[in-house]
Amino acid sequence: MAAITTDPGVYAPQHDSRALLDALREASLPRDARVLDLCAGSGVLAIGAAILSGGDVLALDVSADSVQCARRNADAVGIQITVAQGGLSDALAAGPFDVVVCNPPYVPCEPGGAQALAWDAGVDGRSMLGPLCRNARRLLRDGGFVLIVHSEFSGPDATIADLRASGLKAAVVSRRTIDFGPVMHSRAAWLEAQGALERGRRREELVVIRGDRADSDGT
Repeated sequence: MAAITTDPGVYAPQHDSRALLDALREASLPRDARVLDLCAGSGVLAIGAAILSGGDVLALDVSADSVQCARRNADAVGIQITVAQGGLSDALAAGPFDVVVCNPPYVPCEPGGAQALAWDAGVDGRSMLGPLCRNARRLLRDGGFVLIVHSEFSGPDATIADLRASGLKAAVVSRRTIDFGPVMHSRAAWLEAQGALERGRRREELVVIRGDRADSDGT
């Protein structure tokens, strides 16, 4: 795959992107799967899904800059995907899908401060995760699955609970521990003050969580 490039304000592929790509490879996507990459950013996951499945891939992001960046990266690789500006409501309107992948904004941030669209997600890190998980079943065809990556500081137990409450089977399928990047370093003192981070620790666990729709009631 050609190198993925990003523009200012567009989330560049990092450890979480690689963790989700690895989980996507291990999931053995069905051929010609209809795939949604929600919060697509640079488009790296949408491109990877298209290569793995050869199916119809839709990449959605609320950022116009991300949409332009993802289109450019897909063109550079020579992969055909559909890229559009939109969020969860647009994804629900375009569904259902065989596979949904999402690397959402999930970094907890102080209330009232300036927030970066690409990674900040409210005080609990779940401003995108909560609505996504609660609506995940509606995004999927029978037999479909969703893969979501985020940090330990964004409530993996809540993600599993919300996915199960939506009607999916859910479990952690991948874990990896990494050093803090610049954004998490900038939040460390605040997280320590909230009691969410042990004083002096500067590492976090990334988790990939899978949810499966196994019913056949057609809803």
